[in-house]
Amino acid sequence: MPQFPPGQTLLIDADDTLWENNIYFERAIAAFISYLNHHAYTPAEVRQALNAVERETILAHGYGLTSFTRSLVTCFQRLSPEPVTDEKAQRILGFARSIAEQEIEHLPGVADTLADLASRHRLILMTKGDQAEQADKLARSGLAPHFSAVEIVAEKDPATYRAVIARHELAPHTSWMIGNSPKSDINPALAAGLHAVFLFHKDTWVLEHAEVDAAPSGQHLLELDSFAKLNTIF
Repeated sequence: MPQFPPGQTLLIDADDTLWENNIYFERAIAAFISYLNHHAYTPAEVRQALNAVERETILAHGYGLTSFTRSLVTCFQRLSPEPVTDEKAQRILGFARSIAEQEIEHLPGVADTLADLASRHRLILMTKGDQAEQADKLARSGLAPHFSAVEIVAEKDPATYRAVIARHELAPHTSWMIGNSPKSDINPALAAGLHAVFLFHKDTWVLEHAEVDAAPSGQHLLELDSFAKLNTIF
């Protein structure tokens, strides 16, 4: 028997909540590190350098595959003792293209669980990233019919959540954010007054790692290890 009655509003993240995403970036990063093969730096040091570059790129250009590609090229330029030739640039671009070519792979139980939840609750997709890129993923996923609205935002911070709450006239006491990222899905949603469900994913992007905040008084924070368990809650 679900813990919460019908009529809840569920804001649901996309990447690594509905479908696999970061594992493809990790594979591309592993190939990039192997290709760089720089004797002056360990693989861990290359990864640290790439993380730093990605933080810079996100601030300047936002999220998405184009920004990731830019980060790979910039990192290579900083760490390689030789100029980036056209041939090397094409190899680096190939690592990023391998991500774009991936089919959408639903996480276990997602399709059936979404259909079940949509029969009792209002579902809104809330994801951050490049508008066209995220919209294309949703279209290819086949999951769009389950959502009454889609929010593709540049960043997930408390102000963005408050804007979404206002735009959709959400009642905070019956509205939830569901996702795998403490940094983007859980902590800012709690700060904006929503309830939250943290869905653990072992391959969550390192730049999304953070300690999960405690729920403020009167708000709920639940933790689950699979999307399919949501229908036991809602």
